[in-house]
Amino acid sequence: MRSRTVTGGDGVEIHVEERGSADAHPLLLIHGFSQSRLAWTPQFDSALTDDYRLVAMDCRGHGASGTPSDPDAYRDSTLWADDVRAVIEVLSERPTLVGWSYGGLVVADYLATHGDDAVSGIVLVDGITEKGTADADRFAGEQFVALDSGFRSTDAAESVDALGTFVRLCVAAPLDDRDFYRMLGYNAAVPPFVRAALQDRTVEHEATLSEVETPVLLLHGEEDPVVRPAAARKHADLFPNAQLETYAGVGHSPFFEAPDRFEADLRAFVDYRNN
Repeated sequence: MRSRTVTGGDGVEIHVEERGSADAHPLLLIHGFSQSRLAWTPQFDSALTDDYRLVAMDCRGHGASGTPSDPDAYRDSTLWADDVRAVIEVLSERPTLVGWSYGGLVVADYLATHGDDAVSGIVLVDGITEKGTADADRFAGEQFVALDSGFRSTDAAESVDALGTFVRLCVAAPLDDRDFYRMLGYNAAVPPFVRAALQDRTVEHEATLSEVETPVLLLHGEEDPVVRPAAARKHADLFPNAQLETYAGVGHSPFFEAPDRFEADLRAFVDYRNN
């Protein structure tokens, strides 16, 4: 495992960890709402690292990255985009961007700000690309929406209760204690004001995304209660070069719930694009 810190938008320090040969094709993994780079542990422990350079960043306000105190630091698409660009600039070649859930919005922020010239492929995993719009509201599952006040709460018991429910919503099958408390830990490490700022964004990138020429792979669990599968169907129509694969019996986290299929789909997409 190798780690580094890069300077992102407005000087925020972004923590990055990677595994695999530095000469291999890079997969830049971008986690979701209130998560961390540790969400990608199954992939970091998989055979993917034999053939690819896995690079996982902690988004601003999450994990070991910097946490600005000003909520505006989480509302500006350009800042999110510059965080991603800072990571891309230290890589040896054009990466495949992989954005899970809210990470899809971060990918969209990057594409809207910097375009797609510096990337070779885009993968959205149960992803969103907008917030505060009618479609964003339509795509958000009712159980997830009901947790909003808990996400914002500074009362420890209320906050942990909401985050525990959220962690369980992220998978279709019950979690064992080891995985549940590991996931709860890095979710709880994100300050409530960061979660509130992420929730309060109003942004959409339809016009930009409809012009993205880079191939896109869309992966979505059919039983996802956090981001409805309708979001993936919209993305399939929106991106000019998109392929959609749905996972029966899988919830919000295909990379965790069905890692073998997820990794095979990712390999097929990346290898086809780079051969």
